Amino acid sequence: MYQLFSIVFRSEAHNTDPGSRLRQAREQLGLTYRDVERASYELAGQRGRPEFIIHISRLADIENRGVTPSLYKLYSLAAIYHLDPVDVSRWYDVPLTNHFADGTLLGVPRTHLAAPPTVIKVPSRFDPGFDPRRTEYLTRMVEAWGELEGTLFNGKERFRYGYIGTADNMMEPLLRQGSIVLVDPLRREILNSGWKNEYERPIYFVEIRGGYRCAWCLLQGQRIILQPHPLSPRVPESYLTPQEAEVVGLVVGVVMRLPGG
Repeated sequence: MYQLFSIVFRSEAHNTDPGSRLRQAREQLGLTYRDVERASYELAGQRGRPEFIIHISRLADIENRGVTPSLYKLYSLAAIYHLDPVDVSRWYDVPLTNHFADGTLLGVPRTHLAAPPTVIKVPSRFDPGFDPRRTEYLTRMVEAWGELEGTLFNGKERFRYGYIGTADNMMEPLLRQGSIVLVDPLRREILNSGWKNEYERPIYFVEIRGGYRCAWCLLQGQRIILQPHPLSPRVPESYLTPQEAEVVGLVVGVVMRLPGG
C-alpha cells in the first residue's frame, strides 16, 4: 500500500536590503572593493567564464544602488564571502528551496520526472498522548517540526520524484492528475501477480519514447503492457522493452489533492 508523505517548506522573514547585507559581509571579512574584484578574476579563470568577474563599479552598484547581481555574480559573491548562495538568493526574494512546492501549484500536461525538494519538514516531537495505532489530526499532535536537508537523500540518489501530468488520466481516480509520486529506482522488476486488491498492486513509473507513463504493468515476453485503472477512459498501451519502454522504478509514495482541495 502506498505511503502518504507531505512536503512543507520553511518561510523566511524579509530582512534589510540585500546590498547592505553583502556590504556588511564584505566588511566583516576585511575585504576591499579591489580585493573582491581580484578574487572574482581568479574565480572566473578557474571556471573559464568571464561572467563571474565583478568590477568595482558593479560591486558599488550592488551594495549602494539596489542593483541585483546576475546569477554568476551572485555565485561569485557567495563564494568570495563564504556564504550559502541559497541564502543570498533568498535575500533577493528568490526562494530556491521552495521550487518543489511552488512547482506543484503550476500544472503541466505531460507526466515527467521532477527535481526533488531541497528541504523536507518532518515531525521531530509528538504530543505524549499520540498513539500511532489510531487515526489522528496530525497538526494537533506534532509539538515540533524538524528540517531534513534534501541533499541527504539526493546524494544517495535512492529516490526520484515523478509528476502526473494534468492531461494524464491513466490511473484516475487512484492517482489524480497533478499528483507527485515518489519513485524507487532500485525496485524495477515488474510483478505480474501477488497482490490482493488494486491498492496493493504495484504502480510503476515508465519512460517511453518522448515521455513517461505511470501505470500498472504486465510483462508478457519482450513487451510491457501498461494497464490503466478500470475507471479511466484510457486504453492499455503495449511497448517493446527495453527498445520502446523502460521501467524507471516502483511508485512507493504519493502526494495527491482530493476533489475540492
